[in-house]
Amino acid sequence: MNSISVRDLLIRGMLAGLIAGAVAMAAAYFLGEGPVDAAIAFEESHSHEHGGEELVSRALQSTAGLATGVLVFGVAVGGIAALAYCVALGRIGGFGPRATAALVAGGALLTVYVVPYLKYPPNPPAVGDPDTIGQRTALYFLMVLLSVLLAVATVILGRRLTARLGNWHATVVAAAGFLLVTGLAFAFLPSFNEVPKGFPATVVWEFRLATLAIQATLWTVFGLVFGELAERLLTAKKPLSAVAG
Repeated sequence: MNSISVRDLLIRGMLAGLIAGAVAMAAAYFLGEGPVDAAIAFEESHSHEHGGEELVSRALQSTAGLATGVLVFGVAVGGIAALAYCVALGRIGGFGPRATAALVAGGALLTVYVVPYLKYPPNPPAVGDPDTIGQRTALYFLMVLLSVLLAVATVILGRRLTARLGNWHATVVAAAGFLLVTGLAFAFLPSFNEVPKGFPATVVWEFRLATLAIQATLWTVFGLVFGELAERLLTAKKPLSAVAG
């Protein structure tokens, strides 16, 4: 793939990420703000410090702050996913541009979010010990890194086993290896249960479901939009060699 098509795919990936971020922002507002408000209300009702002035109002956090964070995140991960797409295209089987985009988006959702989520699920405000936040953050990103590296190793292993075992059995063996090593990581890495006494379990559950739905929305929309943009770019009438010239 030539450098111009990589640049074009990168731009399209960032655009798709922006669109996906906008849709995910709506999901975050309608699904996530309720549990967050309930958690903040619990925190304030149990806090011994009252009367302090907020540096940033809750209204600003839930509107402009939310929009900025989600849109910037969408553009950033869209660009990274587009670069991963350039590497994956034509190297993970006979998949076309749309199918490859769907696989990259699904793989990103699984490895970057779902696997770490299962070990270290997100918590709403008022949940978690401030003294362990550094340790929890480091372990979460370690789980993300481990999940991504395991996914890459799984793809490489599956490709190398294909000639010997065939596509189906190679995929099964590689996936089993991914699950085994991930399970060992889950077993040996420390866990945290820091929900304060009296905190509503439904709020924790709704918050975690909301965050999962937001990420699923982001990556689903990205996969669909970027797949369409990549399909139009890569199947244009003018060949890539002509574009490069």
